[in-house]
Amino acid sequence: MRAALDKKSEVASEEALKSLFDSFKEILPLKQHEKDEIRFIARQRTIRKRQFILQEDDICKHYTFVVAGCFRMFSVDKKGGEHNIQFAAENDWISDIGSFFSEKPSRLFIEAIEPAKILQIEKKDLLKLYAESLKFNRNFRVIIENKYVELQNRVLQNISSTAEERYIFFIEQYPHLSSRLPSTQIASYLGVTPEFLSKVRKTISTKRRS
Repeated sequence: MRAALDKKSEVASEEALKSLFDSFKEILPLKQHEKDEIRFIARQRTIRKRQFILQEDDICKHYTFVVAGCFRMFSVDKKGGEHNIQFAAENDWISDIGSFFSEKPSRLFIEAIEPAKILQIEKKDLLKLYAESLKFNRNFRVIIENKYVELQNRVLQNISSTAEERYIFFIEQYPHLSSRLPSTQIASYLGVTPEFLSKVRKTISTKRRS
């Protein structure tokens, strides 16, 4: 059984905040007073393996930064089949953006594949940051734009690429996750069976040796 959603949170640790602040350096670095604003609103949670931070029909109320661990975002079809849409590991963000901004029930799940540590920001606090600082607005706009491009590329891959091409693209997109994720999770993301994924891997390995 999957772990139930646990809503307990705590004050963010300096170690976790440092990971968040360092990630902003790649876009627009924060000044001390801006870091203090984040320090005041970010909440830290420790997540167990197979625990949800979002379930279908709930409204996504947080934008989540992964400090440690790995998550998957997935949907479940009418037959109970699971379809992975996105992964997120250290120094990445994950959220159902549609539900977060529309405040409508989500059709997705976000589940920890590994034990994890996260920082979460509520919508009201994020909007306050947008209004008070062009830098925060820019940082989060880039984050959201990057996620949109990532999902757009995934759709294009599913439409026009072979399973082998999709797997190569997956490795390029998630180079740090290909060895951490179970084959079943990767296969679900690619839209193939684990057995077919094994054949794809053998084919690619053979080509690289030749």
